[in-house]
This record gives sequence, structure tokens and C-alpha cells, in this order.
Amino acid sequence: MRLPLLVALPACTGLVGPLCAAPSAADLDFFEKKVRPILVERCYECHSAEAGKSKGGLTVDSQPALLQGGDNGPALVAGDPDKSLLITAVRYHKRDLQMPPKSPLPAAEKRVLEDWVKRGAPDPREQAVAASVKPRPVDVEQGRRHWAFQPVAEVPTPREGHPIDAFLRARLKEKGLDFAAPAEPATFLRRITFDLTGLPPTPEEVVAFVADHAAAPEAAVRRLVDRLLASPHYGEKWGRHWLDVARYADSNGLDENIALGTAWRYRDYVVNAFNRDKPFDRFLTEQLAGDLLPARDLDERHEQATATAFLNLGAKVLAEPDKEKLAMDVIDEQLETTGRAFLGMTLGCVRCHDHKFDPVTQADYYALAAIFKSTQSFSSDTMGALSLAHETPLGDFEAFASVKTAEQALAAKKKEVSAAQAEAKKSPGKTAEAKVMRLMDEMEAIEKSLPDLPTVLGVRDGSVQTKLAIHIRGSHLNLGKEVPRGFIQVMQAPNAPAPAFHKDRSGRLELARWLTDPAHPLTARVIVNRVWTWHFGRGLVATPDNFGLLGEAPSHPELLDWLARWLPNNGWSLKDLHRLILTSQAYRQGGLDRQPAVQAGEADPENRLLHHFPTRRLEAEELRDSLLAVGGRLDLDMGGKTVPLRNRQFVFNHTSKDATKYDSQRRALYLPVIRNNLYDLFQQFDYPDPAVSTGQRNSTIVSPQALLLMNSPLAAEAAQGLAGRLSRIEGLEARVRRAVALAYGRTARPDDLQNARDFLAAADAALASTVENPASREQQAWKLLCQAWMMTNEFLYLR
Repeated sequence: MRLPLLVALPACTGLVGPLCAAPSAADLDFFEKKVRPILVERCYECHSAEAGKSKGGLTVDSQPALLQGGDNGPALVAGDPDKSLLITAVRYHKRDLQMPPKSPLPAAEKRVLEDWVKRGAPDPREQAVAASVKPRPVDVEQGRRHWAFQPVAEVPTPREGHPIDAFLRARLKEKGLDFAAPAEPATFLRRITFDLTGLPPTPEEVVAFVADHAAAPEAAVRRLVDRLLASPHYGEKWGRHWLDVARYADSNGLDENIALGTAWRYRDYVVNAFNRDKPFDRFLTEQLAGDLLPARDLDERHEQATATAFLNLGAKVLAEPDKEKLAMDVIDEQLETTGRAFLGMTLGCVRCHDHKFDPVTQADYYALAAIFKSTQSFSSDTMGALSLAHETPLGDFEAFASVKTAEQALAAKKKEVSAAQAEAKKSPGKTAEAKVMRLMDEMEAIEKSLPDLPTVLGVRDGSVQTKLAIHIRGSHLNLGKEVPRGFIQVMQAPNAPAPAFHKDRSGRLELARWLTDPAHPLTARVIVNRVWTWHFGRGLVATPDNFGLLGEAPSHPELLDWLARWLPNNGWSLKDLHRLILTSQAYRQGGLDRQPAVQAGEADPENRLLHHFPTRRLEAEELRDSLLAVGGRLDLDMGGKTVPLRNRQFVFNHTSKDATKYDSQRRALYLPVIRNNLYDLFQQFDYPDPAVSTGQRNSTIVSPQALLLMNSPLAAEAAQGLAGRLSRIEGLEARVRRAVALAYGRTARPDDLQNARDFLAAADAALASTVENPASREQQAWKLLCQAWMMTNEFLYLR
């Protein structure tokens, strides 16, 4: 890739902006995973010190080299892609500035570079490595000293009190602090009900728990936890947490955005696994190697095969003509996702070089890659030039035959479309064109209504490769020495024997067993930290997806290790882990308003020691589901296919529009997740990128969120529904009490009643000039009041 350009940022001055700031861990992760591979593969051949080439006076293998630039003037304006000649070159907008010169980058890679520049072009490469200079080798022994790679410590259980509270209180006392007073029962009920089910408690549940708590607080809390964990909605809420980690989506994304029309089976598998409290070691093993496990019957075999969709949900460049490159790209994505999900480690960048920060070598990477190279992720079928992901059959012959019969009707309609298109070319005109559009609409309707083949996205063993050559700079065209299948050295004991693999199997099952060995330093630590993060909003390790050297050290290392030993010793039961956490004083304490210590803010400003329970905003799905629930419109049916597209059908139809609708009244879990084009409410309320494994969502506060809620049909319909529910109740006071109980999960106070009276009076006066009928004015005023209740912080936040 020839870039005769100059980056006009000679030094870190006040004018440079984002480049002056130290890049965050997330920015560095983005560069290593996304940007560096593009530069290496597309640019280094002509623009790197390692290759000894600097066409146009430019090298791109270090930040100083980029800042020094080439011959043609400024190329990079940090934070502004539209003013960056680098981006202009890869966009191919100018004939005399098109890079790479032979063919443009894929659209996905262009977007990565654009996002990189928007972020301020963070780049940790301080110095280029000349071809004659060998990089410093990874010191595995030194790496083993990092806390996360050391064996999980055997920490004694505290002698008195709840063990979690004992560990936390020891740190609090060091700062002269203690827990806040317990949360009010109604506040606690709303918190824990959302936490475990993602839904608000009903007014009847509030009354029952408050009474139960008054009689026997400890027993009431235990009964409440058991009731919520037994709810089928627990699996929906906590399954969604895992789907973030699994980068679940209903479409492929990128340029070939076809429907993953059988991915819903994996979503339902995850929900059922959480509801049945499938031990986490088994859950992990099924997702990596379910197809290789023995099964008691056909249903279990299908369930285990469905679990392997975890490995094949990633976005793929299906039109990539170089099939070997495509295979290695998918393996890279599988390794990155597996590493983040189960190890809290970033592995994708090791495809091109030893890890820049963590003690993980290219040999480690390709030892693992050999396992996935022995795994079949693609089907032998294609769709024109597009490769297709492997699908595991789940049905019998009759089921497949019925689908094939339905497909014949679609084929017949396609012939009609082709004939009409040919006719329209011969006699162009509005009538002929209209006929084509009508037939295409009919064809699309038939395609959408066709049943899918009874299959599920997944993987299976392919041609076993016991060794795999290291790909120099990540290129399959430049191979180095071969390495045998294996695991990451730094996570194994010194002088550990080489792992033994079945000669006729991929090695995925052996990988899963290595990961679920209680002696593994990371697996249990990572999952208990994820559960802690999802309960408290911040993990004991604040970087749940990065336990490496760039991640944060644990705030309570003894507690982390105690939990990491407790989980496997208790059958890897996540429900039992919930019970342990949720019955602690740390979880049951009140918010900052219940913390009397004046010095708490100074002693623990970020609340890392948990001197009060942290306030959190409802997540996107919780917010949407709450609006529907309070409005009396939520459909609680579970499971099944919900994306309105046939498997492998293109998301964007012949009008180039995404026709996906989000007007279903089922839980948000069952709304389609379309990569590149998320539901607008999801986008505004920090839904994660469904192409990337995410262990912790952002929680932003921006004005468009309020504007969306105030103007969205969803909020208006929910307000109308709540107003309708209240209209069946006689008397303003009774209505307000019911509304407050539904929306906030508590008893109405005098100020609630007065505020409602004032609002209704003001609304009636404002509507008087446009709505003559008093009854109609009252209805509209109540609808406005209901919507106002749903826009408050008390509705949107948990305390």
C-alpha cells in the first residue's frame, strides 16, 4: 500500500489534540486488534522499516514515522477523518490519491481506520523495528509473576460473619469507613428484581415483600432470592449478559449482511442454560466442544451442537476471494472471542507479533490456532461468491423435505421476476417497471415466510492439523516455523508436560478441559469477576475483559481468589454464587443517601471499597421492557425465532432499506440484533457492539437519550397504556398511588400527590385552547402525566 503522505503533527503541542493524551486501555486494544493488522497486511510491504522500504518517503510502522510523514503534505488530522489525506486515500474519492493502488480496502477496514482517526489515532508504537533488529523476546517466567497468571491462592474463610462482608469490611476499616445502612425494603426489592430478571416488581410483590421483611428480614431476603432465581425471567436477564460476551447477533454484518436465521437457537440455549443452572464448566465446554461430547439422547446431542454456535457467531467477510485468508481471519476472531470471554485476555493482536504488553507469544497463538484450524467453520455450500458458515442439521428427512418443497415456490417466483426484468429491458416504461417491483415484493414476502431448514449455526471437526506454521506478520503467504497444538505457556505451570491431544480430533475438547481445570489461574477468576461486575456495576477487577498487564489489579485480591476457589468447590453453580453475593450486607446496603459518613467521599471517591451501593441506570432492554410492563403491554412469551428474515437472506432488500421492525411487544431480548443497523433505542442507551465480545457496557448520559424517550412512539404508547390502566380506578389519589407503585415500586408520598395535582392542572390549562371537550382534556393530561412519570430519574435508575 503506497502512501506518499506526510502527517502534519511534528510534536505534541496544544494544537495536536487527542494525540497528546495518553491512550486508554480500550484505545490500545482497538489499535492492536483492529488497526495494526490492517497496517501490517496492507501497508508494510511498501512502507516499513522492517521491509526496508519507504515509498513516497513514508513508513507507517511507528508513530514517530507517521508523525514525520512523507512527501505530499499533511495526511492525518487526529480526530477528523474527513480532513485526513490518509482516509481520503483509502476512500478512493480522488483519482490521483487512491491507496492501496491496485484495489480498494474492504469497507470494514476503511471503517476501522476512520474510527481510529476519530479516536485521535492512538498508537503505542514508539519506534519502528528495522529488519536487522530482533524484537525483545517475551519473558514467560517474568510474566508468571503477574497476579493473574499466578495460581489462585488458598485464602482462609473468615471466621465471623458473611465471608464477602468480612473481606470488604477489612478494607473499609482501613479507611475509617463501613457499609451504609441497609436499603429500604421496597428499594431493595426493585434493585434485586431488575438485577435478576430485568423487570420491575409488581405492586403486589412489593406489598408482600415489605410485610415479609418486617416479620423476618433475613429469611425474607433468602426467600426472595430463591423466588427470583427460580423465575424463567432470570435466564432471560442473565442469558443476555452472556450474549454480550458471546457477541450475539441475528445478522452477519459487514458488507455481506445476511441473516443468521438460526442463531436464535443459541440465544435460547443460553437462556435455558442459566435457568437450569448448568454448571459453568459444563457451559464453557459445550460452547467450545459440545459436538465432541457424548450425549444420552438426540435432544442432548442437538443441545450440545447448538452451544458451538458460540464459535461461529462472529462477523465474517463472506465475499473474501482468498479462502485461506478468510479461514485465518475467522480463526483469529474465534481466538480473540474465546480469550476475552473465558480468560479476560486479548489474543487477536498476537496473530502478527508477540503480544506487545502481555507475556503471550506468536507460538502460543498458533498453537491455539492449530486447534481451530482443525475445526470446520464453513459450509461446503456457497451463495454465489459468498462463503457460508457451517450449519449443523437438527431435523429428520421429512423436515428437510417440507422446506425443499416450499423453496420450489420461491424458485418459481424468481423465474417470474427474471422474465419481468427481461421484458422491462425490451420495453422500458412505468408499467413494466411497476410489474418488476410488484413481483420482487411478492418474492420477498414469500422468502420471508419460508421456513428455515432445521439447522443451527455451529462448528464441527475438520481435517486435523497437529501443527501449524507461524504466519510472519500475520500473513498466510509468509510462513515461519511450525508449532504443535498447545496452550498458552504463561498460564501453565513451569516445566508442565506438553498437553496430549487425540490424534483424530481437533483439540477443542482438550482446550475446554484445560480451561475448566480448577487449577487454571484465570477461568474461575474471570467468571466470578463477571458476575460481580454485573451485580455491582464494577468488578473486583475493573477491567473484566482484560486481566493482562494493561488491565487493573484487583481491588480485593483475597476476596477474588476466595470466590475463584469457592465456585468450582461448589459445583460451578452460578445460582449459588448469586445467593452468596445477594445475601451479603454489601449488596443489601443502601445508596449514598444511606451513608452517614461525611468523609466517605474523600476516603473512597470512586466507591471501589463499596461503602454504599452504587446507583445504576437501567440498561436498554430493561428500560424498554419496563415501559411496556408498566403500560400493561409486555408480552412475556419466551423463545423462538424472532428475526423476520429467512436464514442467509440479505438484511437490506431490493430497495436498499432494512425492513426489520421493532414493534413487537415481547421482551427486548427477542428483538432482532442487526449488525451495522441497531435498533435506535439500543444505540442511544449503550447497547454493546454485537460484533465484539463485551463484558461491561458503557453507561453514558447524553441529551439525545431524553429526546428519544420524549418523542418515541414506544414511550407514548406506554404512557397511553398506563393512563388506560389508571382510568379504570376511581379518584385521583387512588390513581396516583397505583401509578407510583407500578412505576417506582413504592408507596406514594404526599409530594407525589401534590405534584400530580399541579401537573394535571397545568396540563388542563395548556390544553384548553386546543381541546374543548373536558373529558378529552383529562385523558390527554393523564397521558402526559404518565409519560412524565416514566421520564424521571426514579424510573430510569436503580438505587
